[in-house]
Amino acid sequence: MSNILITGGAGNIGSALAEQLSVNKNHTIVIVDNLLTGSLDKIPKYDTVKFINANINKYEDVVPIFGRYDFDYVFHFAAVVGVKRTLEHPILVLNDIEGIKNVLSLSKNSGVKRVFYSSSSEVYGEPFEIPQNENTTPLNSRLPYAIVKNVGEAFFRSYQKAYGLDYTIFRFFNTYGPHQSEDFVIPRFIKAALKNEPIEIYGSGLQTRSFCYINDTIHACVNTMLQDAYVNDVLNVGNDKEITILELARIIKRITHSSSDIIHLPALKEGDMKRRCPDISKMKALLDRRLTTLDEGIINLIHLHKEHSTV
Repeated sequence: MSNILITGGAGNIGSALAEQLSVNKNHTIVIVDNLLTGSLDKIPKYDTVKFINANINKYEDVVPIFGRYDFDYVFHFAAVVGVKRTLEHPILVLNDIEGIKNVLSLSKNSGVKRVFYSSSSEVYGEPFEIPQNENTTPLNSRLPYAIVKNVGEAFFRSYQKAYGLDYTIFRFFNTYGPHQSEDFVIPRFIKAALKNEPIEIYGSGLQTRSFCYINDTIHACVNTMLQDAYVNDVLNVGNDKEITILELARIIKRITHSSSDIIHLPALKEGDMKRRCPDISKMKALLDRRLTTLDEGIINLIHLHKEHSTV
C-alpha cells in the first residue's frame, strides 16, 4: 500500500497521472489543487482517489494534509502554466516558489521516499544545442516561468544534498491530451479546424516544437517511480520529432479535412522560443517501446472531441 500525493492533480498531466496510478488498487492517491487552471471534471472518480481543494503555496493549507497522510511519494505538478497566462500573471508564477519550498520541507520531515518535480523545457531558454540534452542548461531565459522552474530544480537538488531527500526532475516538452486546456496550441487548432474557422498562428509559424502525447508522458513518469529509475537525476519527457507550428496547423487541417484558413497574428513580444526538441535517449530506454506519433495523437483527440460533442 502506497500513499501518493499529486499537487496540481486536476490539471492536464496530474489528472492523467492519477488515472494511471489508480490502476493499482493498493495506491491511495491524494490530489491537491486550488482549481485555478484545473477542473474537477478531470479528476478520476475512484474510491482510492481523494481530492482536497487547497493552495499548495500556502503553508497553512498544506501542513494538515501531510499530517493526515503518510505519503510515500509526492508528485509536485502544481504550477501556473501557459505562455500567455504566465506572462500576464508574473507574480502568480513567482508565488509557485513557495509551493516548492512547502512540498520539500514537509516531505523531508515526514519520511517521503522520493519527490517528483514537473520542470519544463522552458529551462533551456533559446536553444544552445539541438536536441536539448539534460546536461546542458544555458539558463538564458529571463521569463518568470523559466526562472521559477530553474529555481525549483535547484531547491530539489539542494534538499537532497542537505537532507537526503531523493528526487526526480521531469522536464516536460509540450504534453498534449484530452484534458489539456483549450488555450494551448493543439486543442485550439483542432477546435478551429473542426468548425472550419480560421486557425490563428503567432508570427511566421516557423518556430518549432515537439509534441508528446499524454500516454507517453504518463508512462515515463510512472515507470520512473516503479522502476526506481533516474533517482536524483533529470529526465527530458517529450517527443523528439520536431515540427514547425505552421506544419502542425497543416497536419490538423489534413486530418480533419478542414477548410480553415491559416491566419498569421503579430508575433508574441516574448516567450515564444524559436526551437524546441529534446534528447529523449533516457526516456526511450525507460519506456522500451515506440512513442505515439503526432497523427495518432491528434486522431485520438478528434475522436474524443466528437464523442463529447454528441453526448
